[in-house]
Amino acid sequence: MSNDNILILLVEDEDPHAELIQRAFEDQGPEFQIHRVRSLSEARDYIREREPMLIVADWRLPDGESLELLPNTRDPLATPLILMTSYGNERIAVEALKSGALDYVVKSPESMLDMPHAARKALDQWKARADRIRIQEALTESETQFRLLAENASDMIIRLATSGAMFYVSPASTTILGYRPDELIGMNSLDLIHEEDRASVTGLFQSEPRETAYTVTFRARRKDGVYVWLETSARAIFDPLTKKVIEVQSASRDITERKRAEEALQQAHDMLREAYERTIEGWVRALDLRDRETEGHTQRVTEITLRVAQQLGFSGEELAHIHRGALLHDMGKIAIPDEILQKPGPLNEAEWEIMRRHPIYAYDMLSPIEYLRPAMDIPFYHHERWNGSGYPRGLRGNKIPLAARLFAIVDVWDALRSDRPYRKKMPREQVIEYLRENSGILFDPDLISIYLQFIESNNL
Repeated sequence: MSNDNILILLVEDEDPHAELIQRAFEDQGPEFQIHRVRSLSEARDYIREREPMLIVADWRLPDGESLELLPNTRDPLATPLILMTSYGNERIAVEALKSGALDYVVKSPESMLDMPHAARKALDQWKARADRIRIQEALTESETQFRLLAENASDMIIRLATSGAMFYVSPASTTILGYRPDELIGMNSLDLIHEEDRASVTGLFQSEPRETAYTVTFRARRKDGVYVWLETSARAIFDPLTKKVIEVQSASRDITERKRAEEALQQAHDMLREAYERTIEGWVRALDLRDRETEGHTQRVTEITLRVAQQLGFSGEELAHIHRGALLHDMGKIAIPDEILQKPGPLNEAEWEIMRRHPIYAYDMLSPIEYLRPAMDIPFYHHERWNGSGYPRGLRGNKIPLAARLFAIVDVWDALRSDRPYRKKMPREQVIEYLRENSGILFDPDLISIYLQFIESNNL
């Protein structure tokens, strides 16, 4: 109860009874404030001026029955009333309670002395009833607002039981799915979802329910059998007492046209990417035709580099960039004069000075192409060396990109294992010994160890 005084109107025409009740309340201290009147007319006059929290009234009064103090509308939030009578029978009790009284007390010394307890009980009951009524009124108002919004929304609003059965469907279902709302009521919503998308929808609500909204896209079957794409936002509604899900509310919109546009855009992107890949392959073939002494080298080193990179744990997107970079690693040689590129013997120092510029040429040619920019690590850095003796930047150790450090090993392995016009290929064991000797000098020692294990396990 509130700490404020509880104002009680006592309507009793018999002084001894009134004094006994007043004394009982006074014994409770300042919690209760009692005002006594002797008739209905006095009670009405007092109620017009003040609003008591509780009325305790004798059944029969000189000018009528105290039930007349109850409003004709039987307003459940009106001032609560406890009736007293000297005649205890079931008919009077039933009539009193049906008329809206909170309690019924048969007069006796004990019951009148216990009136404060009866008053507290009645006020607690009234408060609980008032809370329930207010909650119900709020729910009714909320339901009215929900239906007003749902009935006029272009999105399809659905309320579902936890089993998936639909018990409310907004009129937009006719436009979106071709079903009238009454045709969908009682149907399980999962029956409309494409079987390939059903698991993703049910999975959301099989996990721990949350109060925030879920958003999912899926295909739903129209009445004519055609599937359309829906984007649905749904949220679980919880019982405030048990905290269990009591229903699911969802709003769905048709995004079929958006999906088609996305698919068309993806298809165009795939076609563009395919065109880029074919262009790269064309460049590589053109370079092979010009530099016949390394024919087949590019394809071999690309394949081996990708296999080792997969073993190292590069992601799918990173592997795609490594693939392009490996294919294009010698693309800068297209700017090297024929007399140097196709020279049958070793190059002199001046010729090497020109040849060492091919990574820079590759970078200048390819980096302006945004699609190829992430693949530049190998074309630009694959001649850098672990001890800093490489080119074009003279980078040292881990400052050299990992993909370039790996490719450098594969590139040298294949070059030494291949015939050249000016030398024969080296024996396998001799190449392995060369890589071991230069581990930590020219090459990343950790990658050398991994690469040697790779060629042994793959019998390369």
